[in-house]
Amino acid sequence: MQGNLPPEAQEKLEELQDLQDTAQQVAMQKQQAETQLNEAETALDELETLDEETAMYREVGELFVKTDYETAQADLEEKKENLEIRVQTLEKQENRVREQFEDLQEELQSMLGGAGGPGGAGGAPGPGAGG
Repeated sequence: MQGNLPPEAQEKLEELQDLQDTAQQVAMQKQQAETQLNEAETALDELETLDEETAMYREVGELFVKTDYETAQADLEEKKENLEIRVQTLEKQENRVREQFEDLQEELQSMLGGAGGPGGAGGAPGPGAGG
């Protein structure tokens, strides 16, 4: 069907596909950041149950390096704060991409079916109708 589309509609359709790819990438990044955030929060919770004298190690590349309680706690707090900011940023980006997608989808629908007007086929058109 794409071969029968006017050039403007073809361009909008390609933009829609690009936005869909972007949305998937942002969603994946957000999911990874949320997973890392949950891990940091779990580690902080576990850290609270430990005695401050407990031997602790942190991963540095392929090695585990001994660290103290205060350093481990500070590092985890900082990591948690950075990940919270990252998740918030990705949520905003996700919303922006969604809005752009919906706007572009409306433009494309009006471009393709704008001349139909009232009195078309019965039933209310919904998202994903046609295609």
